[in-house]
Amino acid sequence: MILPGEQTVLVLQGGGALGAYQAGAYEALADAGIEPEWIAGISIGAINGALIAGNRPENRLPRLRQFWHRVTNGVALNPFGAGGARATLNELNALGVSLFGAPGFFAPRVVPALLAQPGSSAAISLYSTAPLLSTLTELVDFEVLNSGAVRYSVGSVGVTTGNFAYFDTQERRIGPEHVMASGALPPGFPPIEIDGEPFWDGGLVSNTPLQYVLEYTGPRSDMCIFQVDLFSARGLVPKSLLGVAAREKEIRYSSRTRLNTDEFMKRQKLRAAYSRLLTKLPSELLGDPDVAVLAENSCDAAVTIVHLIYRSHAYEGPSMDYEFSRLSMEEHWDAGRRDVQRTLDDPRWRDRIRPTQGVEIFDLTDGSRGDAARS
Repeated sequence: MILPGEQTVLVLQGGGALGAYQAGAYEALADAGIEPEWIAGISIGAINGALIAGNRPENRLPRLRQFWHRVTNGVALNPFGAGGARATLNELNALGVSLFGAPGFFAPRVVPALLAQPGSSAAISLYSTAPLLSTLTELVDFEVLNSGAVRYSVGSVGVTTGNFAYFDTQERRIGPEHVMASGALPPGFPPIEIDGEPFWDGGLVSNTPLQYVLEYTGPRSDMCIFQVDLFSARGLVPKSLLGVAAREKEIRYSSRTRLNTDEFMKRQKLRAAYSRLLTKLPSELLGDPDVAVLAENSCDAAVTIVHLIYRSHAYEGPSMDYEFSRLSMEEHWDAGRRDVQRTLDDPRWRDRIRPTQGVEIFDLTDGSRGDAARS
């Protein structure tokens, strides 16, 4: 349940084809009557977020379904179980995507990068994302997205500056170019120009917008944050080079969710202490410059963070984020839905109260799908 006065925030990490997990998580939240008031996303999280924030509530799930059925192919049947044959099938599916692209998302360039005009988009990327522009234009209502009904924020990084940037509907009008910039991962995709500056995928700097939600904006009211991650920082020692490549990718792109939230918990406790201290000071100290600094950094908002982290299977290799098969998509979607349902059914969630120490963290699906060491 969402407590009175809480702002509901959906934080969506990047992770390519694994993003169907986020769509399944949203479906379960919506079924429970939980709709986000603010969505912050990176890469595929920015796309999923745009499909949610850029549609009226009754159209959100159908648009998510349309998108994920458009960009995947094949049948959602698995005759191979979870062994080596399934791993081989996944890698073959990913090879097809690398050769032919994903429909409605990206397509290989006609002219290879080495033969293209230096400095052109074709010379600095392997694929064209023109199909994604058409898909976003069709499936996202940008008037709704910019209406203020749901706050929407996406992260990207400047190619020439290396600086992280957020595009936020509270500060500017968001168009398809901002969504595409957040997912323009090099060298696969070309940078997207915004206001004369080229931008790449925000995951190059940070693969999660949680820090933006918690630190850059700073909570000024109670929040319930559902952080939906696609790479787990935790895992087992791999048993092969393919397993090493997959595990390396998980570590590189994981949000260090628990580390980040633990650090935020410490800082929020300090801010709450500042806030309580200010009420105890004598009036003659209230004009002191040091007190002004404490006041500026004080905050008595209560923040609840719900971790929802996709945990990959042993048969998912280093291509997991570009393996756009219908079979894997449905599996990821179902996993997201089940993890949210399991969280919402847990008595610890159902019986929760406003955090007394400023921050409370729920990680109620940890270990629900046992990780297996990749062979």
